[in-house]
Amino acid sequence: MWKRVWLSALFFVMVAAHPAAAGPVQAGIAAYNAKDYQAAARLLLPLAQHGNPVAQTYVGFMFHNGRGLPQNYVAAADWYRRASEQGVPVAQFNLGLMYDKGHGVPQDYVLAYKWLNVATARATPAEREYWVRIRDAIATKLSLVQRTAGQDLASEWFYVRRPPGIE
Repeated sequence: MWKRVWLSALFFVMVAAHPAAAGPVQAGIAAYNAKDYQAAARLLLPLAQHGNPVAQTYVGFMFHNGRGLPQNYVAAADWYRRASEQGVPVAQFNLGLMYDKGHGVPQDYVLAYKWLNVATARATPAEREYWVRIRDAIATKLSLVQRTAGQDLASEWFYVRRPPGIE
């Protein structure tokens, strides 16, 4: 339970601090923080559908936890994936956790390791230690060949397929 509370708090700090969180997105985040989840969903879902990665991350989290939207792991994973491909580390971290548990996606430790590697590479100092521990715990479930495959997938995303502006 404490881990879920800690992750929720970390989620809001990291996503709310994202520079793209302005204007209508900020209004959706404010509604979420005020626990007006219906209003947050009403504000954020259209923005997510139009490609805003911060809104996509929030919508993923809302589907993941059944806040303002029905709990739906498949939808959560889809929204996390969209935001992950646009470079949102919190979404990448959550997508990695979903692959680890098989929530909304087939359980796949290699893909979990990939997304946790990508997220950890851009983690803030506040989140880095925790994210590294989670990534390393996933690594213990992998053979050397699988770990290497996960690292290769992370490198491919980071150096070949990353969105513009991600250094």
